[in-house]
Amino acid sequence: MVKDNRQSITDQVKDVTQRICRLDSLADPGARGINIELDDLAVSAFLVRKGQRLFCYVNLCPHAGNLLEWRPDAFLTRDRSRIICSRHGAVFEIESGVCVEGPCPGARLRALRVGVENGEIVVYGGGA
Repeated sequence: MVKDNRQSITDQVKDVTQRICRLDSLADPGARGINIELDDLAVSAFLVRKGQRLFCYVNLCPHAGNLLEWRPDAFLTRDRSRIICSRHGAVFEIESGVCVEGPCPGARLRALRVGVENGEIVVYGGGA
């Protein structure tokens, strides 16, 4: 039997703080792919800004296990109101990461804790 490692990557995260970019450099609404070091593992993730709120998710579709974007930073629907998986069209709420349309209704993106410190976006180790 093959072990599914998709969730275990972020489950291993300890207390790590990583400064990513200035808040004002991220479009509103907008998204940006990032690579984070989590316990010596490189993990693909992405930020989403919606007004003054920030969200960060591991870049992994819960349906098929693939990366979500079809080109760099292309994580949002055309109207920028939701997150979309480029492979099978799963659509997720920005605020919760819950799939609301497509092949995996109710499934959830893996959230990471994110905040702003002195105008900089910071991702913290562990789950949200």
